[in-house]
Amino acid sequence: MTQPADDLGIEQRGINVIRGLAMDGPQRANSGHPGTAMALAPLAHVLFTRILRYDAGDTRWFDRDRFILSNGHASILQYSMLYLTGCGLELADLEQFRQFGSRTPGHPEVHHVPGIEVTTGPLGQGLAQSVGVAMAERLGRHRFGPEICDHHVFGFCGDGDLMEGVSHEAASLAGHLGLGRLIFVYDDNHITIDGATELATGDDAGKRFEAYGWHVTHLGEAANDLEALESGLRGAMAESERPSLVILRSHIGWPSPHRTDTKEAHGEVLGAEEIRLTKELLGLPPDEDFYVPEDVLAYYRAAGTRGRAERNRWLSHLEVMDEVDRDRFEASLSGSGLKGWADKLPSYEAGGKIATRKAINEVMLATAGGIPGLVSGAADLTGNTGTKLDPDDAMSVANPGGRQVHYGIREFAMASAMNGMALHGGVLPVGGTFFVFSDYCRPAIRLGAMSQAHAILFFTHDSIGLGEDGPTHQPIEQLAALRAMPELRVIRPADANECAAAWQLGVDGVGLTALILTRQDVPVLAGTAERAPEGVPRGAYVLETENPGSPPDIVLVGTGSEVQHCVTAREALASEGVSARVVSFPSWDLFESQDESYRRSVMPPGVPTLAVEAASSFGWDRYADATVAIDHFGASAPGSRVMSEFGFTGENVAQRARDLLATDNKEER
Repeated sequence: MTQPADDLGIEQRGINVIRGLAMDGPQRANSGHPGTAMALAPLAHVLFTRILRYDAGDTRWFDRDRFILSNGHASILQYSMLYLTGCGLELADLEQFRQFGSRTPGHPEVHHVPGIEVTTGPLGQGLAQSVGVAMAERLGRHRFGPEICDHHVFGFCGDGDLMEGVSHEAASLAGHLGLGRLIFVYDDNHITIDGATELATGDDAGKRFEAYGWHVTHLGEAANDLEALESGLRGAMAESERPSLVILRSHIGWPSPHRTDTKEAHGEVLGAEEIRLTKELLGLPPDEDFYVPEDVLAYYRAAGTRGRAERNRWLSHLEVMDEVDRDRFEASLSGSGLKGWADKLPSYEAGGKIATRKAINEVMLATAGGIPGLVSGAADLTGNTGTKLDPDDAMSVANPGGRQVHYGIREFAMASAMNGMALHGGVLPVGGTFFVFSDYCRPAIRLGAMSQAHAILFFTHDSIGLGEDGPTHQPIEQLAALRAMPELRVIRPADANECAAAWQLGVDGVGLTALILTRQDVPVLAGTAERAPEGVPRGAYVLETENPGSPPDIVLVGTGSEVQHCVTAREALASEGVSARVVSFPSWDLFESQDESYRRSVMPPGVPTLAVEAASSFGWDRYADATVAIDHFGASAPGSRVMSEFGFTGENVAQRARDLLATDNKEER
């Protein structure tokens, strides 16, 4: 027989209420993952009532502890805690779990619900983003002192998180950096959707994390032992030199009579009869859904205020902060520049030549002093990708405030950590790799775009123009792939002046920006110094035209390194009496955001249009009648030779323009 509810202590009654909500939310939705939430209810209870430093009245307080649910399929657990502790959710929100327009989507989404720090669900990425969150916390503590930034980062993860490759990358980076404020509990429940984890893995996670440099604690069968749970977490908090993994053997779906330790408890609702039986075991009213007695709610609401005094102390420290430091803190918090930072943007004279990867580095270095939150790094390609900020200030255990981050060959972890840093606040992260390797970090780019993480990605070696490394390293379809991603600002600058304008957009804008940059030198084009500052933010602009004020005979549209070929072709056509307009088109998404009248003024309807881009032609049919593009993989040879062989020359562009005009005239006849 189970113990009567009235005889249970308030903590155990609260835990049972959490388990009831974990069953009822998915059951009402007929969708969800109740089992993990049920098993981890005691752990969540201990964290939110005994450990976590937060104030439910201000879920964005900067110096709060952060909690990240990497196994985001157990979102009903986090939503239940946010409701119970008074962080902004209501019981009605739990009742609308996973429904259209509700505040409780299937996986946690930052900016959608108070108290959610990062978007999780794709397994492994919550843990990886947490590494960035911990990096940002340590940076803030080093720069502004413990009175302003001094907190921990807690997280839960499961077997799926630790199987995904990004968790290996991120855990290795965290161990190398000695992120002692990062604490994860690994829910070792031995169950995946397919069945027992033994079907697919036999890893010893503890030994693996020890090898990464983590402090590892084995709690064993302690999922229902509140004192052991608290002791494990506090022991991890005392370990200041290494990140910590607390391994907990839980039983998914406990105490369901027929679903405990089953794969069905993972991704299926329990069903009305099983819920009734389980509630009887827990001493909950078996016929009442979303049961939360007043004394239990009052208990958790009191726990939600446990950090209020500390928040008030933090506010008092902020109020007496030196004005200069306060300005730097506020700019860091928003990931923006100090007043007048953009005055340092360089301008380049026409006629010179510089690769846009080098130009962006010059632009970043010229303005870095005015962007206090700036942190830059690369996936082992610092000198190649324009991300070199200060080689003598590399982030390390010995130099925790370093602005130069060496991510190693960990593209996915880099992009994930950048998301975490940006969403923590206090940092404007810049990261770089070769454009073709955007494939390795695409899932993190997607989450960053969805999360509106304020970060800037430098993707260099952007076309077949990179040359000898050949097709394996020459991006073809990657530009179309990134352009297809919602909420991602993609900019491919034509020259150094467009780089300066793009950098300003990335710093001053919101959300995630990807700059697509050349390996090879490209000319600084006439007119960009004057027109790019206004034109780049609009996505496309008229760079050259034969007869201003009159419709052209043809429009030549180029992006990046191909704009120069449009300029050369325009000159050749002009000698033949053909009026050609050159449009530099660095950003599709920015152009699409302009009003129709501006779009028509740049690319007049009815005028034959030729697009020139050393990438896949996919998508250009929305703007152009014909393309000079590459719809096959490249070749290994010097970059100029490869570009020439595949038609990216002024001569070929001019000929393709003549062909298009001839076809257009023939159709008119």
